[in-house]
Amino acid sequence: MLTSRHPDCKINILSLLTTMAGKLYIVPTPVGNLEDMTFRAVEVLKQVDLILAEDTRTTSVLLKHYGISKPTEAHHKFNEHARVRPVCEKILSGMDIALVSDAGTPGISDPGFMLARECAEEGIEVITLPGATAFVPALVDSGLPLDRFAFEGFLPVKKGRQTRLTQLASEGRTMVFYESPYRLAKTLTQMCEYFGTERKASVSREISKIHEETRRGTLQELASWYTDNPPKGEIVLIVEGKDYVGRHGQQEPEEE
Repeated sequence: MLTSRHPDCKINILSLLTTMAGKLYIVPTPVGNLEDMTFRAVEVLKQVDLILAEDTRTTSVLLKHYGISKPTEAHHKFNEHARVRPVCEKILSGMDIALVSDAGTPGISDPGFMLARECAEEGIEVITLPGATAFVPALVDSGLPLDRFAFEGFLPVKKGRQTRLTQLASEGRTMVFYESPYRLAKTLTQMCEYFGTERKASVSREISKIHEETRRGTLQELASWYTDNPPKGEIVLIVEGKDYVGRHGQQEPEEE
């Protein structure tokens, strides 16, 4: 048993435990087409000791597709608080663990932040693989300026929603939102009220899937369209920032 009253002993023991520890791998998964998985992501999932999944049923389809047979455990927004400490202890004991979400990169509007933070505080090595995330292709496809943008994720559904929209009305950068198809028309209508009807925007849905679609226009045009044509699937909404209104989508000139 490692015990000592010497003040440096705790530091030495912590250093030893960290050396013995495994790693946390944060692994992006496809947002649509399963073939968007990277070679490195497949290899990591094949080599780790345990895979933490937002929904083990969804992840099992991906694992089966790539012939990966590893134990999985649920790690989602409803159990994340309780799971963080036990997972860290498993990694400190020497296990390599991968964290995946249902689609995209864990931590981006998905569980992952609390575990990554706890591991960092414990001195555990956190390795985040590059890979799929829904907002990047939607942003590039929008035709709106890319030199500066603000990722806002999901707007508050009830409390704080009006306050957030009021604050964002003066946001100068291109804005990126995730939205439910059931709330999209309402959100676009509210943005017309707070941002102005002529603000340019784009709606991308079902990215990397068979029915992938991007529709561009003013907030008023998009609000009218989706009120009459309720969408289906995952939605990414890109909205022009205040600094670009009236500049025909031109990016700011680079300084010499």
